[in-house]
Amino acid sequence: MIKKYILLGLLLTVAFKGFSGGNVIDTTQKLSSESYISRYGNLSNFRYKLANQKDITVAFFGGSITNMTGWRGKVEQYLIQTYPGIHFTMINAGIPSLGSLPHAFRMKTDVLDKGKIDLLFLEAAVNDKANETPELVQRRAMEGIIRHMRKTDAVTDIIVMAFADEFKNADYHDGKIPTEPKIHQEIAQYYQLPYINLSKEVSDRIDHNEFAWKADFKGIHPSPFGQQVYFNAIKQLFVVELAKPVPTKLIKHETPKAINVLNYEHGEYLDIANAAALNNFKYVKTWHPADSVHTRAGFTEVPVLEATQANATFELAFTGTVIGAAFIAGPDAGKISYTVDGKAYPEMDIYRSASKGLHLPSYAVLADDLSAGKHVLKVTVSSAHNPLSKGTACRIVYFLENNGK
Repeated sequence: MIKKYILLGLLLTVAFKGFSGGNVIDTTQKLSSESYISRYGNLSNFRYKLANQKDITVAFFGGSITNMTGWRGKVEQYLIQTYPGIHFTMINAGIPSLGSLPHAFRMKTDVLDKGKIDLLFLEAAVNDKANETPELVQRRAMEGIIRHMRKTDAVTDIIVMAFADEFKNADYHDGKIPTEPKIHQEIAQYYQLPYINLSKEVSDRIDHNEFAWKADFKGIHPSPFGQQVYFNAIKQLFVVELAKPVPTKLIKHETPKAINVLNYEHGEYLDIANAAALNNFKYVKTWHPADSVHTRAGFTEVPVLEATQANATFELAFTGTVIGAAFIAGPDAGKISYTVDGKAYPEMDIYRSASKGLHLPSYAVLADDLSAGKHVLKVTVSSAHNPLSKGTACRIVYFLENNGK
């Protein structure tokens, strides 16, 4: 009988070793981060630069998870400590709420205009889901970002990543592949870029009882524990890649034929000062909200094209295959109707689910089925608005143009 109790005690000790957040963790069989790294491409040019340059620039391009304190800082610290003889310039191009569509059009302003980029981290999977970005738009945007980087500097290395959220966890748990990581991976594979599927790694580790989403990882914006999970996988990519022999020269990355010829590789901001024939729209040089609702950095104290009453109108001449807008979608955001070259498009609701408590930056494609050349956009503020909205406001910070001039 005593032997039975001893055996039972040993079993319970093993079973509950590493107990965390209500889950039993088997610490003897943890998953490997390497399993979630797809080495479609390598970091040979970055490796060459580490051996031959004294100044290196790394850009981190993403949303709030990139912007916040966490994995990005750990990567910066790792590189600085591993290569003490190099002066690193780190560009934090993470802006909360923004995904692949905004990235494609802000790339020049927020990344490329900062100088020569040696390594680019790219992530948009979480905000593409949160923003309900259509699959076709995601594909055109992700491909456009990579092609834009390639045409600007063909020796820049790019790392594509997909972060985790509870929706992706649920999909993986049910045997489904979430749309956003799938697109990230397909684009990375086609352009032969290293890809880290952190969304799958987090989901698998949760199902493997290594940790819990709410108790340990603590949601979309990871806890320090979750940030370490992300960094561990990125470090694993570095450890393998940077241990390889140093190349004898830089190699230009080949840019294959575009998957989608209407991708956003020429995406740029078009200044709102180009709007003409303003009727109850006004150019506000330094906009800030009149209410106490929160804003996002970079989307307040900036120029805004604003109308607050129905039937306000403006026109915009532009060039290229795409026209879109970066709106500030606050509690009083309304709806707009519009035409391009006389063709009417469906009415667009600017109001978003998060607008009640935030003047949210919201990017939208108005038309991306256009021929190359010159076009005219005409916008009218609708008299109707979302039932949850307090008004009919339309505030535009940037126009989005895909001009292959």
